[in-house]
Amino acid sequence: MSNLYYDIFETSEGWVGVLASSKGLRRTTLPELSPDLCAEQLQPDLRIAVESPKRFRDIRSKIISFLAGNQVDFSNEHLDFGSSSPFLRAVWEACTVIPNGETRSYKWLASEASYPNASRAAGQAMARNRLPIVIPCHRVIRSDGSLGGYGSGQNRLRLKRRLLAIEAATTSEQPKVEAG
Repeated sequence: MSNLYYDIFETSEGWVGVLASSKGLRRTTLPELSPDLCAEQLQPDLRIAVESPKRFRDIRSKIISFLAGNQVDFSNEHLDFGSSSPFLRAVWEACTVIPNGETRSYKWLASEASYPNASRAAGQAMARNRLPIVIPCHRVIRSDGSLGGYGSGQNRLRLKRRLLAIEAATTSEQPKVEAG
């Protein structure tokens, strides 16, 4: 097994945790109210990980900048999907091509991942996204244009709206919404 490393840091939206192997970034958390909540999200890997803030200097800077309202490109990050299924990988990779400031439907996502009849499964793949923000699952909405899920509770939907607003503010055009 690869060595694991982590960092938990504060952003303008709350605390964010990151975890990586020697192969690449393995986990990120959405902003949380405390470092302890981030640590819970990174379990069980956190038990065997070594704290290493220096290792995460670049991704920390990118996430802080993004949450502060700046346009950030995460496409060059090395990602470690571990033993995730080919379907999950295909859906997560398809999500990364959704342009900043735009949204796509779960149906579009399934089709882009070469599974055109798997809209619900694509939704479940987004729910299992281990790298929120880096894999921008906040850009995926329902076919009717509503936001759909984003974790549990209204606070998560507010966060999804906030992330979409951050991106809309960083693009020079009006955000493009593609539901179908």
